[in-house]
This record gives sequence, structure tokens and C-alpha cells, in this order.
Amino acid sequence: MTLAPALAPTPAVEPDDDQPRDIDPGLSPADRLFQHSARAIGLTVLAIFGSIGIFLGYQAIPTFRHYGWSFFTENEWQPQLDKLGISAVILGTVEVALIAIVVSFPLALLTALFISEYSPARLKSGLVSLVDLMAAVPSIVYGLWAFFLLQPRAIYVSRWLNQHLGFLPIFKVDADPNAAAWQQSSYTSSAFIAGLAVSMMTIPLAAAVMRSVFAQAPLGEREAAFALGATRWGMIRSVVIPFSQGGIIGGSMLALGRALGETIAVLLIISPAFDLKIRMLEVGTITTSSLIAGLFGDATSAQLSALLTAGFVLFCMTLAVNTFAAVFVNRSRSGTATEI
Repeated sequence: MTLAPALAPTPAVEPDDDQPRDIDPGLSPADRLFQHSARAIGLTVLAIFGSIGIFLGYQAIPTFRHYGWSFFTENEWQPQLDKLGISAVILGTVEVALIAIVVSFPLALLTALFISEYSPARLKSGLVSLVDLMAAVPSIVYGLWAFFLLQPRAIYVSRWLNQHLGFLPIFKVDADPNAAAWQQSSYTSSAFIAGLAVSMMTIPLAAAVMRSVFAQAPLGEREAAFALGATRWGMIRSVVIPFSQGGIIGGSMLALGRALGETIAVLLIISPAFDLKIRMLEVGTITTSSLIAGLFGDATSAQLSALLTAGFVLFCMTLAVNTFAAVFVNRSRSGTATEI
């Protein structure tokens, strides 16, 4: 009787043999150079941005020590009487910015929808370039256009609003709009006209962001909507707009941050007035940027510190708005809240 040959013993597996190996990304020298350059540029921008905030905050310390919280509640700006405050300045800044957003939001949204969804292919690239070109026009050009062309015609719109909506405080003007010789000077240099001028500068910024988000709407869901019998507007309403909600809000907030800091166009139009009023059609208002631009040249050291404090407040306002906008833009993802 023969015995079967014994099986050879299985060699023991070392524990290290099952460990995953590190994969070398194998970046080329050009990729490494680009990676380090992008990191360096990003850190440089953050350093410059942070240094601006630190500088403004440091320069504002003497003003905060001298005036305290009254600097935010006082509405007069009389250095000779040692009475400085920015409550009227902040109110005027917010008024002009909100007017600009209310006017520019529907125009920017409709412009972005037309370019993305309705314009012929041969015109789309030209319209995109035109919108980008509008964003590159200097603000002083918009200011001169608003002063010489827009303002003489906008006062008739202001008068009409006062006639028909004057029962609302924001549309009321202390002048008789129905008089035979109505006072045109009561309607000029107002927050309303300044907001219209600023809206022309915020439209291309908001439209560019919205258009880029509309273009990223998923093609499969667009075609599915058409396959289910949706019209073009039905597809836009059920697919494109829900997908782009974050981009729409983010683009509007970015435009609001742009409107808060506009200087030259507002300075050319408004008549400075340190009054706490919400009558946007009435002559006279003041914004933070126009205050700094108008008084910076003749300011003493104490006044300069106060102006830099106002700039620090504006810096914080725009930082908060742009951060809020960036969060919404980053949260805009494919298919979010899309219903077919």
C-alpha cells in the first residue's frame, strides 16, 4: 500500500505583503511649478487683504477711543464742533446699494437667461463679450453718463413716483408734484438717481455669474424635461432656475458688495447731506465711499482717523456680503433642488 505524497506546506504570508502601497502622483516639473505658484499667489492675496483690514482697524482705534459708540449713532459730521458720526452715512450707503440691487437684479437675471437659453448661437459669444465689456467700463464714465443723460430724465420718474406713491414714506418728497411749475431741484442729486447709476455697474457682474451657472445646468435633465413635454420656459422653470438658485443669490450678493463700495459715480451725482431719512427721491444723501473721497484731501489727523474708521466699517460690510455670496456660489451644485 502506497501513501499519497504529502502536500508541500504553504509558505506563511508576511503581514507587510498585504499593505497598500503609496502611489506616487508623478507630477511633472511644470505641474509642480504651477501648484507652488498658485499657492504662493493665493497666500499673497490673503496677506494683502488681511493687512488692509489690520491697517484700517489699527487706524480706527483713536476714533473709537474718543467717540465710542456715539460714532455709530451720531448723524452729523462737524469737526469744528467735535461731532462726528456715520449713522447717516451708513443709511445712505445701504439705500443706494439696495436701490441698485432692486433695479439690477431683474435686468441681470433676464439678460443671463436670454444669453444662456434664448439667444442664437451666432450671437451668444458676442453678447457674452459685450456683458464683460460693460463690467470693464470705468465708473467715472457711468457717473458722467448718469449726471448728463440719466438725471435730467430720471427726475420725471421721481415726480411720477411721488404723485402716485407719495403716501409711502420712501416715495414722499416735500414738494407739490402737481404744481404747474414743479420744483425740479427737489428731485435731483438723490439716492434714487445714484442707485440707478450704480445699477448699471452691477448688472454685468450679476449677469456674468448667473449666466455661467445657467450654462452648467445638467444636459440630461434638460432633455428629460423636453421628453416629458415641457416647453422651453417650463424646462427653465423646473430645471435651470432650481439648479442655479445658489448662483443667482450669490451673483446678486456679489453685485451688492460692488454697489456698497462705489465711489466716483455716486460722488458726481449726490448732493451731500448728513440727514437720517429714508426718502430716496428727495435731494441729498451721503455714502461711506463718497464721504471718504470728498473729505480725504483736506482732512486733519483726527478727521483722517475718522474717515479711516468709516472705511473700516465699509470694509467689514463688504467682507460680510461677499463671504455670504461666496458660500452660496460654492453650494450651487448640479441637480440641487431640481424637479421635473
